[in-house]
Amino acid sequence: MAVLDAPVVTTSVGTEVGPTLDSPVPQTLGLLDQLGLWGNLGVSLLGFSGALFVLYPGVSSAPLSLFAGLTSIVVGTVLGALVLAAVAVPSARTGVPAMMLLRGLFGGLGGSWAPTVLNVLQCIGWGTFEIITIAGATHAVAHWWPRWVAVVAAGVITTVLTIRPLGAIRVLRRYVTVLMIVAVGYLLVQLLRQPLPAFTHGTWSGFWLATDTVVGAAVSFVPLAGDYTRHARSPRSAFTGAFVGYSVTQVLCYVMGFLALVTVAGGDAGKIYGAFIAVPVGWLAFSVLALRELDQSFANVYSTAVSTQNLFPRLDRRWLALVIGIVTTVTALLTNLGSYQNFLVLLGSVFIPLGAVLIVDYFLLSGASWSYRENAPARWSRVVPWVLGFVAYQLVNPGYISWWASAWTHVDSAIGFTPPTWLSASLFSFAVAAVLTPVSAGIAALVARRATTPA
Repeated sequence: MAVLDAPVVTTSVGTEVGPTLDSPVPQTLGLLDQLGLWGNLGVSLLGFSGALFVLYPGVSSAPLSLFAGLTSIVVGTVLGALVLAAVAVPSARTGVPAMMLLRGLFGGLGGSWAPTVLNVLQCIGWGTFEIITIAGATHAVAHWWPRWVAVVAAGVITTVLTIRPLGAIRVLRRYVTVLMIVAVGYLLVQLLRQPLPAFTHGTWSGFWLATDTVVGAAVSFVPLAGDYTRHARSPRSAFTGAFVGYSVTQVLCYVMGFLALVTVAGGDAGKIYGAFIAVPVGWLAFSVLALRELDQSFANVYSTAVSTQNLFPRLDRRWLALVIGIVTTVTALLTNLGSYQNFLVLLGSVFIPLGAVLIVDYFLLSGASWSYRENAPARWSRVVPWVLGFVAYQLVNPGYISWWASAWTHVDSAIGFTPPTWLSASLFSFAVAAVLTPVSAGIAALVARRATTPA
């Protein structure tokens, strides 16, 4: 725990984030601020409908039992939140945002370029999805509310929040968190009053596939975490806020979605909003959750701007956020992303092994000597375990894009590998990347020594 106890170098006592990466970094968010932020991010309307992939993990026509489903939600959330919290610590210690942190891991701007571009793509995609989701949720409550008006309103509010991000986080902690807790608690009690299926009725087949879905939801915030924990007052508050805040509310979110599916919605994710609205005064509690979803779109748009600054450090984040907010809003108005969500899930699997490499290298190998300069020497030895960890994930669970899944099925067949049903793609990918990181680093060091040793 020595790393968690290490003092944070406070570079500014200001109340708001500066315009560029060269600006002093205010580190003023306390434990309650971090708990409020991550507690709100743990609840998502997409998580409610995402519970369908826990109920029906895709390997069997039979649904998971209530026991198996709830267990996969808890296990998947704890595993994913541990990775999220561990990745949150380095930025809290250094004041460096998430993608700039990868300069230290992979070496300079060139080493962090690929993960930064991938993160920008996924953040824009998820930001667009969130705005669409907010519009759909508000329309479910108020049918007279035109979709395009809801999209524009969500986009405008999202963009405004990104201009003063630390102020937005404080508002979340002081006001929105309380309303969210009341709404979630009320809806959960109402769902528990519905007739529940037998606790063990169903199957455990596909348990780890369901767990991977839940892990992926938590790990999707790994490439965003440092953008917020860099402003934490201490590494301990960053770790605790991310782990406790996120894990508690994501468990509640998925449990609510799971219960709604098995009690009211009849296993149809398209009816899940109606399941919440159908309970007494449910429309009011659900309206709170729909408006609270703005924190999700805010996080994605703001992190897109900060990630873009890693590539162009002297651009003003406020103008970037304005442009990105307009792009996501217009995209939400003009497109129906549909199966693009499967592509975003695929992108999310990129960051599970990346988190493993970062954690092992920062805490166990060379984190104290990382250089965040744009021209820092490349560290390709850290790229190798990341790529191999991603390959390991795809061999076990290639996702839901038909051509991509088919290609990896052929790879499995060619190498004679049949993924066992008990194997988790997330755990396997993380373990492969974590184990290979010191091996690859050792080989690189040995090669370097031989190259500098006189013949």
